[in-house]
Amino acid sequence: MDAYYNCLHCKNKKVRILTVDGQQHVGVIMDVDRNNVYLKPEQGGRVKTSAFYPYPYGNPYSNQILTLSLFTLLAIALI
Repeated sequence: MDAYYNCLHCKNKKVRILTVDGQQHVGVIMDVDRNNVYLKPEQGGRVKTSAFYPYPYGNPYSNQILTLSLFTLLAIALI
């Protein structure tokens, strides 16, 4: 539950997220729900989405959104 509130506090801000498997993701938190955080990666970054996120973020011709499970987050930092 702490990850949820940390992500809510950082919504619409640029962050660096470290996951338990050692991956780092940099971008802006667009939305948070009880299970996932939706991150808009920095320009030029390659993205693999793990879930469909509906309009307005899910348009495949505009911004890509990275969906990360809150259970896999190890650390989150404002940058």
